[in-house]
Amino acid sequence: MNHPQAFPASLKRPLPEALVAALRARFGERFSTAAAVREHHGRDESPFPPTPPDAVVFAHSTGEVAEAVAQCRAHKVPVIPYGVGSSLEGHLLAVQGGVSIDVSRMNRVLAVNPEDLTVTVQAGVTRKQLNDELKSTGLFFPIDPGADATLGGMAATRASGTNAVRYGTMRENVLGLTVVTAEGKAVRTAGRAKKSSAGYDLTRLYVGSEGTLGVITEVTVRLYPVPEAISAAVVSFPSLAQAIDAVIQIIQLGVPVARCEYVCEHAIRAINAYSHTTLREAPTLFFEFHGSESSVKEQAEIAQQIAHEHGGHDFEWATRPEDRTRLWTARHNAYFAGIQVRPGARAVTTDTCVPISRLSESITGAQRILDTASFPTLIVGHVGDGNFHAMLVIDPDDPQELAEAERLNDAIVRLALSMDGTCTGEHGVGLHKIGFLEEEAGEDVLDLMRRIKRALDPDGIMNPGKIFRL
Repeated sequence: MNHPQAFPASLKRPLPEALVAALRARFGERFSTAAAVREHHGRDESPFPPTPPDAVVFAHSTGEVAEAVAQCRAHKVPVIPYGVGSSLEGHLLAVQGGVSIDVSRMNRVLAVNPEDLTVTVQAGVTRKQLNDELKSTGLFFPIDPGADATLGGMAATRASGTNAVRYGTMRENVLGLTVVTAEGKAVRTAGRAKKSSAGYDLTRLYVGSEGTLGVITEVTVRLYPVPEAISAAVVSFPSLAQAIDAVIQIIQLGVPVARCEYVCEHAIRAINAYSHTTLREAPTLFFEFHGSESSVKEQAEIAQQIAHEHGGHDFEWATRPEDRTRLWTARHNAYFAGIQVRPGARAVTTDTCVPISRLSESITGAQRILDTASFPTLIVGHVGDGNFHAMLVIDPDDPQELAEAERLNDAIVRLALSMDGTCTGEHGVGLHKIGFLEEEAGEDVLDLMRRIKRALDPDGIMNPGKIFRL
């Protein structure tokens, strides 16, 4: 693991007094060097220790972000974008010091265009807030990473989640961005047209850039009509392999499932304890189907038949909204349920994704690796698109457990890479996966990425130390 302490101390230096004076004069009480504020902005959900910035600016607009970045650039001081701190890979840790620009107060829905199925929001709008504001339109935004993340952060990490098998990821659903560049200029990458062949696809360049090329301040995304009918189901299996084989057959037959989640028996046990549910403690699939009444019925019948052929039983349906909400809330709380298995622990998570044809080998291989662990482990995943997460619940103060977790994590990632998979399906690289990206992409690809980084950020101030080593 690339711990922040591993970065040379020489890369960190006190903020220039002139910069502090300029930011304080411009932002007043929205500029802070208080220890509590800095520490809050130097921690996320990763197992890394807190690594706070030197100061925090709370921005209200794209113009304010541009002013703050321009001041930092003048003094060659790092800039770290911050949303709500839900990152799992250390994206927001200030490993070289600098100024954290908090966009959480930039939380206005700027324009809803229901006829075009688009919405433009400030980067601090969260996915739950957006869907609450869309309720009267009959539309919704489907990307659901579990955490109530900001759309700016979701775009920056190319997030996805439980609905990705049907609706895609942020890559497919972001139409355009407003980005503040390393020069302190605000640029718009694209309009609201459904497609464009005009020049380089700058939107896709910034989606997934993890704050290393600029600060995302506004996001335009696709919306979808709320389905006429929604049905959810839970089905348990005698073994992991039978559950995953059922998923593969359902996907390969082209059944348009909206959600297809795998939860291992250890995770089910934790969920039952945390959410007070009574799910059968066995390898389990969670399904959701969207469409018309007839299409949902047809999809569900096919999935149920395939599940039964692979040993699935106790199919439990949830058609009422409150039952579906309870079911998916329990699934989304799997992370917190897992941590509660061992109070005081932290989680090291894997995030591999493989072609669907290799999913069974990948996930059963990962389970064999985890069976050797000396601490609790769980597997949950968006298996409908070949992505799953292993959760290793460790004592963060025990270096031996941390080393063991990294060894197991390494084995799981290498297994996925051997199957033409990736080290990260949705969480991003951040600090944690720098070494894995080097192995996955190869030196020529990394060299190209570095050249893009140096061209757009010649002073290296944008979230330095993330994705790759310069």
